[in-house]
Amino acid sequence: MDSVSIFDGHNDAILSMVEYAALGRDFLTRSESGHLDLPRAREGQMAGGLFAISAYPDREPENDLTITNNGYQVRYADALDPEHARRQIDDQLSAIKSLIGRSGGQMRLATSVDEIRSALNMSAFAVVLHMEGAEAIDIDLSFLETLYDQGLRSLGIVWSRPNIFGYGVPFAYPRSPDTGPGLTDAGKRLVARCNDLGIIIDVSHLNERGFWDVAALSTAPLVATHACAHAICPSTRNLTDRQLDAIRDTDGVIGLNLAVNDVRADGNLDDDTPLKVVVRHIEYLVERVGINRVALGSDFDGAVMPREIKDASGLQRLIEAMRRAGFNEEDVRKFALDNWLRIFRLTWKDS
Repeated sequence: MDSVSIFDGHNDAILSMVEYAALGRDFLTRSESGHLDLPRAREGQMAGGLFAISAYPDREPENDLTITNNGYQVRYADALDPEHARRQIDDQLSAIKSLIGRSGGQMRLATSVDEIRSALNMSAFAVVLHMEGAEAIDIDLSFLETLYDQGLRSLGIVWSRPNIFGYGVPFAYPRSPDTGPGLTDAGKRLVARCNDLGIIIDVSHLNERGFWDVAALSTAPLVATHACAHAICPSTRNLTDRQLDAIRDTDGVIGLNLAVNDVRADGNLDDDTPLKVVVRHIEYLVERVGINRVALGSDFDGAVMPREIKDASGLQRLIEAMRRAGFNEEDVRKFALDNWLRIFRLTWKDS
């Protein structure tokens, strides 16, 4: 069978780029560290993806993981200073744009489906900007407008920490995603403005009440760029059947997160996770929401990947595993590319 072009719904590669981190990797050169660079993307026929910009503390807290009798829980992360977050986001925007300029046309920033298609036709790698956590956005949302003008087309209101717009879900297993309050009044205004601008609202990392607030307010299809099914793996980061049904009912999409601790039923952080386990998760999502509403949201450079995939160069092994499980070529192409393009066209104002 021929390889298929893949568009990925989530990665954290910007944080590891040499343009941003002095000791980072050159995205244009093949590396054996991390998961994603341009040569490995080309080996795996990855044609583009949503690249996350995200803020984080200068120093991560120590001993924030607790192993329980039947799982784990991570201390809920502290809120970030907005000015600190703004500086990091500005630096990351500069870094990805510098890289695209240095790529000599091998990479292109895309803000419309036509621009993604054009990049594919020119064998260029399409970069769509996503922000994971809205800490850098001010309460009057003026910085949101600035980000949109710079190319932002997808926004996760929270990472797994609180901010002025809502409450992220803390990492834990086994546990319900119903862990606290939902969106604030400012968060509800943020949803409305994203709808106005045509920015995708990513429900990944929101707690369950925040999810339902977005579902009640948003006029756009519901999107989870990188998540899995709570019925299979009862992690707080995963979506309940009722949440999956809401995504289905709005004709949205869920990007399958390849993080092994969210794919595996036992929640273990074990890279020896067979492809058949990943494919079974895809099958469950397809059975629940339909083949038109499941795509890839790898979380490259942000999670532990199954060893058989390893990194972006191994993505065609996942496609082959789907074929062996009975997915036909139309199904595979929907999962790999077409479902993302469909949701972009439904949401973005310039597509």
